[in-house]
Amino acid sequence: MTGFDFTCTGVRADPYAAGPTLVFRLRITADRDTRVHALALRCQIRIEPARRGYGPAEAEGLADLFGERSRWGTTLQPVQFAQVPVMVPGFTGETETDLVVPCTYDLDIAATRYFEALQDGEVPLLMLFSGTAFTGEAGFRVEPVPWDREASYRMPVPVWREMVEQHFPGCGWLRLPRDTMAELLAYRSRHAIASWEATVRALLDASDTAQPPPPGAVRPGALRPRLTERTAP
Repeated sequence: MTGFDFTCTGVRADPYAAGPTLVFRLRITADRDTRVHALALRCQIRIEPARRGYGPAEAEGLADLFGERSRWGTTLQPVQFAQVPVMVPGFTGETETDLVVPCTYDLDIAATRYFEALQDGEVPLLMLFSGTAFTGEAGFRVEPVPWDREASYRMPVPVWREMVEQHFPGCGWLRLPRDTMAELLAYRSRHAIASWEATVRALLDASDTAQPPPPGAVRPGALRPRLTERTAP
């Protein structure tokens, strides 16, 4: 069976992608003089949070994922980042290819919350490879890419921030259920508010000036919590 080695040599934010996208550069090495007609690869990318240190502000931002720092000995477990396929054209000996990873700024996703909590430094990543290789000099034979093939890479945090700024400059991202969005839209329409930012600001200002309701009371027109939220029993 042909031996393969994988190395990640760099990463960049794709400025021309329709959505947030990272492009990792992979170097693939096969056994010497082995003709590889094509590689159908699958790559699983995991964050290895135990392989770096964290400042006080970062630890506070990660409490939602891993709990208090005193518990990190057991809670600082790998976080799934992405699982992507890539087709590699034919080569002999060694080649390089791009691994395109679509991303999201949805803060309900554990990997996104992790990235957002980091202020600087690097993100320790582990890439796990599998797939099918088509090799051979005369004709070809089909063989698996060994499951133990992997590559470590430390992605600079500024690359992630650059990618986010390209698509959400100066903004955050919030996902809401449809009925909550409908209530917000109705509130915006009733008050003829020009933007979503102004709508949320109006609600925040109103909550600052309103008298606090009695414990357990629900204000008229208030957005009610759902059973899926943290306020549920």
